[in-house]
Parts: sequence; C-alpha cells; structure tokens
Amino acid sequence: MSRVKLQRFIDNASRSNIVEPGKPEYEQLGGRWRTDFFAAPNSLTLEVGCGKGEYTVGLAQRHPGRNFLGLDIKGERIWRGSTRAAEMGLNNVGFVRMQAEALAAQFGPGELDEIWITFPDPRPRDRDIKRRLTSPRFLGLYAQLLIPGGLLHLKTDNEVLFEYTLEILAARSGTTVEYFTRNLYSETAPEFIEARAIQTNFEGKYRAIGVPIKYVQFRLT
Repeated sequence: MSRVKLQRFIDNASRSNIVEPGKPEYEQLGGRWRTDFFAAPNSLTLEVGCGKGEYTVGLAQRHPGRNFLGLDIKGERIWRGSTRAAEMGLNNVGFVRMQAEALAAQFGPGELDEIWITFPDPRPRDRDIKRRLTSPRFLGLYAQLLIPGGLLHLKTDNEVLFEYTLEILAARSGTTVEYFTRNLYSETAPEFIEARAIQTNFEGKYRAIGVPIKYVQFRLT
C-alpha cells in the first residue's frame, strides 16, 4: 500500500462525515441516521455506489435542506468525496463504507426517502446478473428501506444494463416508471432537469465520445 493511500485511510478513521467498519457507530445508526448523524433531521437520500462522491456532494450542494449519504466499498474513493464536502463546508452530506448487499444492516425500514444509482458496474456476465444494482433482489431491498412511494433514479452509459432494468421494472408488480430516456442530454422537458444538473467526470468522458446517457426515474411498492 502506498503512503498516500495509507494516509487517506488514516484520515477516514478520524473523519466525522465517514462511517466505516471499526468505528463505534458502524451498524448502530439504522433508523437513527437523521437524528444521530446529521445536523438536522431532514429527508435522507442515498447514492448507492457513489465512487468519488461527486454526485452525492453535488446533490447536497443543490439541496441544503436535505441530507445525503454516499455508499461505496472503496475507502480511497469516499476519502475524495469526504474531502470535497469538508472543503465546501457541507454538513448535510456523509459517506458510509460498506457493500451494497449489506444495506439492511445499516438502515432501518422506511428510513430512506430517495435512492440514486449513478453509473454502476453493469456486471455484463450472465453469472453476475444477480449482482446488478437493479436486479430483483436489490429492488426488493430498496423497497424495504424506502418510505412508501420513495423515489429511485438510475443513470448509466451502458445500454445492456439500461434495457435490462426497464425489463425488470416492467415485470415487477407495483412498480411505477415515471420517466425514462435513452438520451438524457437531448431532453428539454422539465422532468429531466434534476438528472442533468450534475455531471460527473466519468459521465463527461462518455458524453465527449458520443455515448448517450440513459436515465430512468421510478417508484417501488
């Protein structure tokens, strides 16, 4: 491990805006994130697979009256998001280092108001389909943790994952697809404004080479 990476892990261990294994509050905040972690008990949005936290921090900056959490398993990635949030003085954003499969251990039923899934690993191999973040088992998990009628968003550059997701949503009872597009940045309708408001570095690279960004907004019951 490089000295830089080691120092970042040390930083993470002392940062109040990061929850990770080894800290006393890890797996102790379920049902109490709004009151025990954030400065104000506002609505709570989770980004699953937040990477470097660009989207999580961007949302927190756009919506100061709401709370946001970025989830990722890579400590070096959330160090970047944590650093940016601290530099911007944002107290409505935090990060949790864990696997998405263990969400139920970290959040209480109905604790989340909204979930963003931004540019996840498409898991193209057939044997990995169940690990896709929009697979039926993950949708079931999200439905458990969201408030009734809670909102979900998917942004992706991957056509296979996007079409798979639309098929899964169409087959799932009680699911409402509100809006979707296969080319987000060609849309001018107001319902797509929020999805276009934040552009990650990864997203920008794909747009630069002409890859259309796909987006779907939906609700689960």
